[in-house]
Amino acid sequence: MSFHPHSYLSLPSSPPSPSSRRYSPPPPSPPCPTLDLPSSVLAQPTPRKPCVRHQRIPDKGTILKLQQALDDLPVGERESINAIWANFSSSSHSRRELILRGILTMCCFSQLSLLSDALSLLIRIDPFTVFPREVSLKVLAYLDATSLCRAAQVSRHWKALADDNILWRNICEQHIGTKCVKCGWGLPILERRRLVIPLSSSPSPSPLPRPPSPSLNGDGKRKREDSATESSPKRHCSEPSPSIRLSVPPTFLPSPAPTAARISSTPPTSPLPLSLPLSVEDALTRPWKDVYSERLKIERNWRRGRCSVRTLKGHTNGIMCLQFSETLPHLPFPVLITGSYDRTARIWNLETGEEIRCLKGHTRALRALQFDEVKLVTGSMDHTLRIWNWRTGECMRTLEGHTEGVFCLNFDSTLIASGSIDTTVKVWNFRTGECFTLRGHQDGVNAVLLWDSGTATSSVPEASSQHVSPGKMLFSASDDFSVRLWDLTLRTCVRLFSGHMGQVQSLKLLTLCNPAEDVLKDEDRRGDGSARLAATDAATTAGDRSPREVKQKNPQQLLVSSALDNTVKLWDIDSGKVVRTLFGHLEGVWAVACDKMRVVSGSHDRTIKIWNLDDDRDRCVSTFVGHTGAVTCLALGEDKIVSGSDDGDVRIWSFCV
Repeated sequence: MSFHPHSYLSLPSSPPSPSSRRYSPPPPSPPCPTLDLPSSVLAQPTPRKPCVRHQRIPDKGTILKLQQALDDLPVGERESINAIWANFSSSSHSRRELILRGILTMCCFSQLSLLSDALSLLIRIDPFTVFPREVSLKVLAYLDATSLCRAAQVSRHWKALADDNILWRNICEQHIGTKCVKCGWGLPILERRRLVIPLSSSPSPSPLPRPPSPSLNGDGKRKREDSATESSPKRHCSEPSPSIRLSVPPTFLPSPAPTAARISSTPPTSPLPLSLPLSVEDALTRPWKDVYSERLKIERNWRRGRCSVRTLKGHTNGIMCLQFSETLPHLPFPVLITGSYDRTARIWNLETGEEIRCLKGHTRALRALQFDEVKLVTGSMDHTLRIWNWRTGECMRTLEGHTEGVFCLNFDSTLIASGSIDTTVKVWNFRTGECFTLRGHQDGVNAVLLWDSGTATSSVPEASSQHVSPGKMLFSASDDFSVRLWDLTLRTCVRLFSGHMGQVQSLKLLTLCNPAEDVLKDEDRRGDGSARLAATDAATTAGDRSPREVKQKNPQQLLVSSALDNTVKLWDIDSGKVVRTLFGHLEGVWAVACDKMRVVSGSHDRTIKIWNLDDDRDRCVSTFVGHTGAVTCLALGEDKIVSGSDDGDVRIWSFCV
């Protein structure tokens, strides 16, 4: 006698005795067969579609044990049990429930315990073997990244579903470039990981040999580096593979003294745009899960303080200002520019640490600089500002007007603002060459910051607003312990920020994510009403505004300031009140930088601190030491910090390890 999957227990193979034939059960008609009686005994009914459970292959071990237990019984008991099973199998669902309820009332605790143990295993079912793929992906869309990774370890079928590209793209949209409203984590965008068109051969019959690209090693082979494209997490394809590195010719920086051969030759090839044909991009895509994993690793390094450090040496005196950019067009590498007390500004290849050019012209120390893809503006203790073409090293213009040294500057597309020891702020207009002065501070001005408030002043004198965009504002910080907000159309101070107990040294704007906006974005991804309900609750809390009004509200902006009272303060711009104060430095804080994820500060105590703004505890996540002098300036990137110090060194703290 043997068991078959999805079948009933068969009758004994030996012929039954005459006395046992009267116990033979009537032919059953099971809706979903379980035990198979011989065809001579059972008249099979019209076959029905088996239920979900009986579509699966049964556990052969359990069937074998059941068969052995049945074989140990006398023939009469065997036939009685077979009759009970056959009657139950031929019953309708409502009759089965009635039979089971009656049996449960007759069970003792030992039998109930046996049922409990057996049901805990039998009632389990793999839903993804039953659901269509679309429904399975809809269910998995409610899981976070950690749960998806665990689901991928269940089986090969689960892994194929959990690794779906659409699921991971949605997770990337939820985390990259913003903080997730559910887990509070945000991941960097890594805009520098981009591709450029590969260098093609020149059509000229006698092309000049091009200098070797900085990304090539000595034997002419391309170094293997990360260069994946991620301009925004919202894209229609995965980002390119990081194993391919392409570059453009380094003719963007012509030599200061070109040779005669170069002058008489054909003009240098213009830099090619940093874009790729669609066919090439499609060939270089990679899964969104890899994109998420790469950025998650960097974010974990940020939170755990795990980084590698490089030191750039070249300045002969303390470094007072710096800036770097990884997204400049027509450049195959990121650029860093530093200014020092040695009266020079130096341009560096941030990727290799190589010094590209040294700009000389100021007669005293450089205290401030800012650059974009076209120009570099420097401010010096010699009372002047200089505008440079930093790609060629040419000084194009000198701005004079301050009566003391220039401590700070900031520019946008139309204006340059500068602050000086002479307690004034001067605003220079690119279009007209006009300059006007803002007076109100009682001591030297250490930081200025232009800001587009987005709200125009109701009544503005036509003469003063002729060349200034409506809503243009300016923050200024001074040694008089205060921060002022100026309306540049009115040319007056409209708000005073008081609270620091020491000289204010640095200013930055911090943009916070709008939680309701993120919730609505999540609703668009899922297409259900749960996110809309959450957004409605957020709107009610914010003052009974509709979800659409909440979505259209601009992200909240805070002003971040550091001072020599050893603190960093976050201010509400609308009210002028302190929102948070960060304590932890032992001496004055010279520099501060921030993004949506974190705040970084550099101090006279020679340390750099990273502050987590996820909660209200204002805790310092990491502290970095290494400089032998005060940290006077720093810049924050998505995967690195660049700091300058009085010791003359530039340190690059990279979290891509």
